[in-house]
Order: sequence, then C-alpha cells, then structure tokens
Amino acid sequence: MFYVLRNLFALIGVVAVVFAIFAAVKMAPMMKTFDSFDERALSVYMEMMEKIVETGNAAEATVWKIPVNEDLTVEDVEETMKFVANEHNIKNVGELPLSAQIEAMSGEKSRFLKIFMFCNALTAAQMLEHSDAFSAYLPCRISLVEDKQGKLWLYSLNMDAMIYGGKKLPTDLKEEAEGVKEIILDIMNRGAEGDF
Repeated sequence: MFYVLRNLFALIGVVAVVFAIFAAVKMAPMMKTFDSFDERALSVYMEMMEKIVETGNAAEATVWKIPVNEDLTVEDVEETMKFVANEHNIKNVGELPLSAQIEAMSGEKSRFLKIFMFCNALTAAQMLEHSDAFSAYLPCRISLVEDKQGKLWLYSLNMDAMIYGGKKLPTDLKEEAEGVKEIILDIMNRGAEGDF
C-alpha cells in the first residue's frame, strides 16, 4: 500500500511540474506584454473583476454610479451639470431625452432617462491621433436615470481602463485624459449634490 501511495504522489508531482512548465511557457509572452502596460493596469482590472463577481453584471463593472441627493429634482441636476461643464469649459454637445422618446413611441409613462454628452474637441482630436478606438468613448456621456424605486442616479463610463488599462499613453495625452476624467467626475459629483 505504501508503494502505491508513494508512486501516486510521485505521479501527481510529475503532472504538477509538467503543468507548471506548460503554464509558464504559455504565460511568459503575456507577462512580458504586461511589463509595457501602465503601472495601474492590474489594479484597474482587479477592481473590474471584483465588481463583476459582486454584481454578476459586466456593465456595472465599467461605470461610475453616483446617487443623486434625495431633495433634488431632475431640473436641479441638469442645471447644475450644465453650470459645472461650462465652468470647466467643456461643451454640452447633445442631449438624448430617451424617456420622452419611449413615452412618445409606447404611449405609456416611462421612468426618467436622459443622456448628456460632453466634449472637448481638442482632447478628442488628440485621443483619435493615438487610437481610432477611442472614438467609442466620445463624447463623454453622463446618464441621469430614475431607478425602479424612483431614485435618481448619475452614470458614466469609467475611464480608468481607457487611461490605464493598456500600454502607457504618451504623457501629454495621459494628462489630458486624466483632466477629462476629473471634469466628468466633478460634473457628476456636483450634479448629484446640486453644488453650483
């Protein structure tokens, strides 16, 4: 019996070593690629994975979500966000009043949903010079959403994966992108508080 167990454990050990060598050979190129990534890339993806595990929803893992102060109306939030955007010299380039469109098409009352689009054209041009894929992030969108319980929330794409999730951005572009991130978060935070 002792010899059988010893041989079984030896076989398991050999299989484990072979697997470890195989994994190392397969993972080495990937790990080398990660060396050229932004130093925050791993933490960005870890946060996303934690959020996916927590919620079971990939969309939840890729957005910023801020609750609106209970005593604010839709109009209060809209007015504040527009004021803050103007203060930062970022243009409100469009609005999509989706709940109004849903009501017009269905003939039924809809919970509130409106999407605001903000853009700094010069920053957008810099981003496109770096990668055309950044066009999918343009313009920066903030959604004002009434949840099923009637509470208002602000949502926007989390820009961290775009800024930090891959190879290091050129310094000037990274600074511009971080500036836009700060502006969008300021618009959302102050909009949620009615803070002119």
